[in-house]
Amino acid sequence: MQYESLDNFLNSGQSALSKGPVALIFAEDETEVESTLHHHIGLGFKSVVAFMPVEFTLSHDLSTRIHRVTFRCAPRTVVFDAINRITKAAPSVWMYYCYNAEYLFYPFCETRSVGELLAFHTEERRNAMLCHVIDLYAGDLAQFPNGVAPDQAMLDSTGYYAHTRHDPTGRPVERQLDMSGGLRWRFEDHIPYERRRIDRIALFKTRKDLILQPDHTFNEAECNTYACPWHHNLTAAICSFRAAKALKSNAGSAFDISSFRWHNSVSFEWTSRQLLDLGLIEPGQWF
Repeated sequence: MQYESLDNFLNSGQSALSKGPVALIFAEDETEVESTLHHHIGLGFKSVVAFMPVEFTLSHDLSTRIHRVTFRCAPRTVVFDAINRITKAAPSVWMYYCYNAEYLFYPFCETRSVGELLAFHTEERRNAMLCHVIDLYAGDLAQFPNGVAPDQAMLDSTGYYAHTRHDPTGRPVERQLDMSGGLRWRFEDHIPYERRRIDRIALFKTRKDLILQPDHTFNEAECNTYACPWHHNLTAAICSFRAAKALKSNAGSAFDISSFRWHNSVSFEWTSRQLLDLGLIEPGQWF
């Protein structure tokens, strides 16, 4: 199905939002759009909704498997506005959002669907799931100057840090952390301070009064927590070329960076087991 605008989608695309989990994928450019859509279809989302300009091309086979909404992702705040409008239009539905060239991984995703993941998370009385955005990058920028190489992707095996989150009065916030690491940490001189965090609440159950804020947190404090008070919960990862793309397309950083590799770079195996072994996702009580 194709919709000429977000308004048109909200008016006539309710079938796509009637049953979750629903994936909302925002295409900022044409990089790896099809691989992103195929990956999330394979995880078992009930609906995959792609937001992209009309001039972006998709194969016919893929177009018949998704809901496509004509949309431009600039300025960046329009993505958050769109998610909030959809959230109000479809309450009590599990949703996920990401950008193109980003890929969701969660514990045992090779054998368990995203629906199974969220059914268990719901039983744990959780209405949101913390995701860590793990930067992927090309190991050879001479061969892949835009920093994107799915077949030769690399990631940092160490260098991830948790910082206590504070409220506006300076008090520590319970069970909330600001996470950093990856390219945003190693090349922080080129990244605005407010965009260096790698934590994102990308999986959440919608509510009419729930608002996603431009820093990827919600107006409901409990939705921003990494676990419930009594034990650890599941977490997921979004393996993302987005930072690599930005660093190599921005004139202020493109020519300063000749390589993303360092001594802690390892090849990405495209498996949840690797992410579990590195401590980047957490199985909680789900085995």
